[in-house]
Amino acid sequence: MSNMKTPIVRPQRKKVWVDHLVQFRWVFVIFFMLPISCMLHFVTYIGEIISGSKSYKQRQKEHDKNVLKAIKRLNERNPSKDGLVCTARKPWVSVGMRNVDYKRARHFEVDLSAFCNILEIDHERMVAKCEPMVTMGQITRAMVPMNLALAVVAELEDLTVGGLINGFGIEGSSHLYGLFSDTVVAYEILLADGRVVRATKDNQYSDLFYAIPWSQGTLGLLLSAEIKIIPIKEYMKLTYKPVHGNLRDLVNGYIDSFAPQCGEIVSENVPVFVETLIYNPNEAVCMTGKYASKEEAEKKGNTVNRIGWWFKPWFYQHAQKALKKGEFVEFIPTREYYHRHTRSLFWEAKLILPFADQWWFRFFLGWMMPPKISLMKATQGEALRNYYHDMHVIQDLLVPLHKVYDALEWANREMEVYPIWLCPHKLFKHPRKTMVYPEAGFEQKRRRGDTVHAQMYTDIGLYYAPRPVLRGEVFDGAGAVHRMESWLIENHGFETQYAVTELNEKDFWRMFDGELYDKCRRKYKAVGNFMSVYYKSKKGKKTENEVQEAENVQL
Repeated sequence: MSNMKTPIVRPQRKKVWVDHLVQFRWVFVIFFMLPISCMLHFVTYIGEIISGSKSYKQRQKEHDKNVLKAIKRLNERNPSKDGLVCTARKPWVSVGMRNVDYKRARHFEVDLSAFCNILEIDHERMVAKCEPMVTMGQITRAMVPMNLALAVVAELEDLTVGGLINGFGIEGSSHLYGLFSDTVVAYEILLADGRVVRATKDNQYSDLFYAIPWSQGTLGLLLSAEIKIIPIKEYMKLTYKPVHGNLRDLVNGYIDSFAPQCGEIVSENVPVFVETLIYNPNEAVCMTGKYASKEEAEKKGNTVNRIGWWFKPWFYQHAQKALKKGEFVEFIPTREYYHRHTRSLFWEAKLILPFADQWWFRFFLGWMMPPKISLMKATQGEALRNYYHDMHVIQDLLVPLHKVYDALEWANREMEVYPIWLCPHKLFKHPRKTMVYPEAGFEQKRRRGDTVHAQMYTDIGLYYAPRPVLRGEVFDGAGAVHRMESWLIENHGFETQYAVTELNEKDFWRMFDGELYDKCRRKYKAVGNFMSVYYKSKKGKKTENEVQEAENVQL
């Protein structure tokens, strides 16, 4: 790792043709991407209405038929000729930046696109049974009117249940409930041998239950999941608190917003939702929220902000007003709060459409936002994709709460990406050691936010063009990511697998624990049938020989 005290001096970078393509990409986006994205959003919405009009019994019948189709399709595979199993989902249909190049090698597709229904909302067990292609937007549209919600609702509406389970999912309530996968109580999995099993934490498939999160669908095909739901109210009472000073002051303000000085996070004073936005090394806004009834929100003197209207300022810019206005409180309709970062894609939309945050654009065209990320990826081409890998940062760093200051100091020096999203989350100590796990002995040290069952971590979200790139300086994106990953390994942190990685196989398994995953790969016959999680996450093209050799080594 580089010397933190020595400032990095970067020379000016000579522009190439791709720079101009990126600069004027908004022309293509505004005249083609937005209209097409708008139509796709409408088609998706119609599909949700059709699905919602069916009874749960009818949806379950369709699910059972689709399961039989998936089993039949899997049984048609000839392992010696057809390559490894994967879903038929197109490589560009994902939210992450990573090149999904594993499908360029010979592969055998199983189509799961029909698995897009909410199968049941069980009010007694407080569990929602969902198929893997169900989106967060679909779930909140169905459940919020019932005053119910998933315990962890990821912000972007297009994120799917399957992606959040097999990959990574987090929200402002994760300091209470953990990551999205921690709220799942059962998985329905199609194994490589054609068996369909239900895995829970205490049945015969408990090892599989703990191995599935972060496995990227490399242990079997997810057919449905039963997810914990909670009662909610109509509004979120949100408090915006500005913090000024140096990075240490900003981190202290963030920790003070939700973590008591001592003891576990069970106090009534602890907020239900927490996030902090750092706008520069000297300014941040800490936001804390609690559910509130309609009666409370609409009392005389209270401010109700319906941020879901297309013409409203983007949420992160609205929150920034607290830096000048000072601390204030307002009430936001719950569903609109859940998806507060969707319209602006956090703050990425500012790079795609530099003027999209202006009042005139929001008023006249804001109803078409955001452009579909999958559509953006499908049309960017190889040169543009490589440019974004080198000149852009989309990373989530999961670090222990007591290491947040060190991580921010490192990120400020090496990457200079602002705004920065801070979201606390529990990392549970499970009966079986999972791919991501707390620091050894955390339960004895009991630092702020920790409990005997879970260590408090923080997701540090870095999503934007680094300031050196914006200043026209040379920026070694691959080198910065490699140094970041080394820092994470040294400090017991984790990198989310949707992001671009520079990890080699040895360092990948230094960051993640592969013992349980490897045992399940062998026990449930995934080896030789599903690609390993490292090769699925690895940057760049995967040749068929490379993938097959890796499987042969395990066999």
